[in-house]
Amino acid sequence: MAANRQIKLSAYLVGTGMHVASWKHPNAQRSASISIDYYKALAQTAERGKFDIAFIADSLAINEDSHPNILNRFEPLTLITALAGATSKIGVVATASTSYIEPFNLARSLLSVDQISKGRAGWNIVTTRDLSGSTARNFGAQDHLEHGFRYKRAEEFVEVVTGLWDSWEDDAFVQDKESGVFFHPGKMHRLNHRGEFFSVEGPLNIARSPQGYPVLVQAGTSESGQQFAAKRAEVIFSIKYSKQEAREFYDTFKSRVASFGRSPDEVVILQGIFPVIGRTQEEADEKYRQLESYISEETGFSFLQDYFPGVDFAGLTLESRAADAGLDRLELDKSDYRKHQPVIARENPTLREVYSLLTGSFSREDWVGTPEKIADTLEEWFTERAADGFMLMAPLLPDGLHDFVEEVVPLLQQRGLFRTEYAGDTLREHLGLSVPENRYAREEVSRP
Repeated sequence: MAANRQIKLSAYLVGTGMHVASWKHPNAQRSASISIDYYKALAQTAERGKFDIAFIADSLAINEDSHPNILNRFEPLTLITALAGATSKIGVVATASTSYIEPFNLARSLLSVDQISKGRAGWNIVTTRDLSGSTARNFGAQDHLEHGFRYKRAEEFVEVVTGLWDSWEDDAFVQDKESGVFFHPGKMHRLNHRGEFFSVEGPLNIARSPQGYPVLVQAGTSESGQQFAAKRAEVIFSIKYSKQEAREFYDTFKSRVASFGRSPDEVVILQGIFPVIGRTQEEADEKYRQLESYISEETGFSFLQDYFPGVDFAGLTLESRAADAGLDRLELDKSDYRKHQPVIARENPTLREVYSLLTGSFSREDWVGTPEKIADTLEEWFTERAADGFMLMAPLLPDGLHDFVEEVVPLLQQRGLFRTEYAGDTLREHLGLSVPENRYAREEVSRP
């Protein structure tokens, strides 16, 4: 990947967009998150822009305060299967948890999508954060698994899944009609796994795909999550709000990868961005202000009061600054808040912007502007090794994706930073990742 390095792009597809109030925009489509035609059109737009990935997130529980675009939406594996049939090149990545499903079931489902898509699938591995407080109760339990325990379980889960994906060597199915031999028995392998959390015999009843098996994606931000990702993941999804923070993360994470005996070039780091694009800076600023204006005082303060128990917001408005409520120096034992607190302390955003930040729809000044400004910022982050590519988390869909494809992608192509055509057919080929060697074939080669 180091030679002839080019930007990688992924489109985060979620209903009417990442902005929590995007559904109120005049251009937002009603019931977008359960319209398959809408999602197909989004994926096709991203493919027209030569994106590497169409990415689908997930959650396993909701409540009254959940982001509107996750209250009523498709199950990710089902959705990416449909998107694979509506496209021919772009990779399709689904989020699936290691905490609330059996490895055999997920291994089979993911490899099925990888076969259906002819080698374009990926798995975003999550252990599931319990943002609603009710996830475990949706699966017959009372208490959500503890953070460290979840990652310990995930290690074994991924080992089982990848082991099952190697059940059949690539030349196992000879299907020789004359001899009557359908498969080579010596090239079928039972996993026979017996571990702390799982007991799985195998084999899996589906063969490896043209890319071997799905690309492994991960977005852990905690110490446990980053260690897990450095050992296992091939694509890392991160959100840093400054180039310096992104560069520090990039260098540190690539070093973690090397500490596990892996090549840093075999891991792609994508930074999440929330661009708002206008023909002029003034137009882009107005687009962003319009989205922010859809957040009502009642909605904003209801969320903030629940998120920051004990903080006195009396007499403040959503245009008040974070420091006015003491949020710039507040210490709170929440992992997602610890990620955002440096931004709040450094930039002293309005309470409206704090709400957007905590709900995943905050656009920094660097990402609000003309196509040239956005392209310049992407080039700067990429060439200075703050990222290998970017996860486009458009605040408003489909407009944000359309604007990026039509206005920003051509600029990146003109600068030689991004492909003009797909060079391969599989997701691994797009990302410059090697095909995983079948562990059993490797063992045979290594025997004297």
